[in-house]
Amino acid sequence: MAIPLVDTLRSVLQFRKFELNSVDRHLAFATNIDDLRKLAKKRLPGGVFDYIDGAAEDEITFAENTNAFRRTGFKPRVLRDVNNVDLSTSILGQPLPMPLLLAPTGFTRIADPDGELAVARSAAKANVPYTLSTMSTRTIEEVRAVSSGRLWFQVYVWKDRAMVADMVARAQAANYEALMITVDTTVLGRRERDVRRGFSLPPKIGLDTILDGIVHPGWTYRFVRSEPIKFATIAGSTTASKSGDVDGSSAVSLAEFTAQQFDQSLSWKDVEWFRSIWDGPIILKGIQTVADAKIAQSVGLSCIALSNHGGRQLDTAPAIFDLVAPVTDAIGDSMEVICDGGIRRGSDIVKAVAAGAKAAMAGRAYLYGLGAGGERGVDHAIGLLTADMHRVMALIGAPSVGDLTRDLLEF
Repeated sequence: MAIPLVDTLRSVLQFRKFELNSVDRHLAFATNIDDLRKLAKKRLPGGVFDYIDGAAEDEITFAENTNAFRRTGFKPRVLRDVNNVDLSTSILGQPLPMPLLLAPTGFTRIADPDGELAVARSAAKANVPYTLSTMSTRTIEEVRAVSSGRLWFQVYVWKDRAMVADMVARAQAANYEALMITVDTTVLGRRERDVRRGFSLPPKIGLDTILDGIVHPGWTYRFVRSEPIKFATIAGSTTASKSGDVDGSSAVSLAEFTAQQFDQSLSWKDVEWFRSIWDGPIILKGIQTVADAKIAQSVGLSCIALSNHGGRQLDTAPAIFDLVAPVTDAIGDSMEVICDGGIRRGSDIVKAVAAGAKAAMAGRAYLYGLGAGGERGVDHAIGLLTADMHRVMALIGAPSVGDLTRDLLEF
């Protein structure tokens, strides 16, 4: 008996349920961080996207941060019983469900109106630490109010030390766990994409801005309906009024702002000053040589972040992944090392830990998610990296983080 054509068609034509929510619909097809980057590029005005995506000068270091991972291969082992892959580890003496940290990023509300609040909520759901930037567009207290998770505070060192001390005290009062001192920004790198666009924060309104807003109506609608973007943490300082216009309430170029406010006399002796005003772990972010890692070790720090600011400061600085093995060889187990730069896949995190890092820190990866879909986009970025790690560890025969060693890497 012949099978009716309609039955045959019904068996092969299985239509997906149409997702009405446009954000969820687009995120469903984002299979990796680069897909989120492409979505963010479509969703955000050009100047905003370039601020997030861009780096210093020719962007060589920016590219090399990612390429360093690509140059390193795996040497998979088999028959290792990977029925239960365990990503858990620890950082600063506290348990961590996976070796992933969310890096500090400034001016986050230009990507999405919730900005740091969305990132903090997403980090808390994943139970991974999120580091709030000094240049945040939500205050220390606002971020703590939406998150019961692990929060760290990143500090740029101002000439006005009273302001720095005030922000640190507020972070301590809000139960932030660790202080991360960024040490690679005594002057601002030349970010030429921003220079070409005349980018400032908040964005100045010009003909190009208006045209960009017209072709990105969703972002523009959310932007104009939100409260003005400020350097909220700075504006909330009790000493801010004494330091001039530093809260970002008027348009200001980043280079001018940095030159006016950042303390270029910052030195190793300032570590002791920070110890005197902070009761908790201190992390130095911006170490780029074995020599400086050894100095950090000698002054008794328990954690450093190898970082070149995502390639946004000194172009042709070392690719961060390339530093992990020599630094951890030089300092042994006396300090925990964070690998910050170039993370685009879970395999990158696996490689960083196998090379000797305690964890990897991602910034652009979640910012692309935020730009692509707000808080759900950040959730999606973390989910992609987590699934990647599970899969890669199973395929290389490493059922736990403790099994990740250099024997699994082909340098």
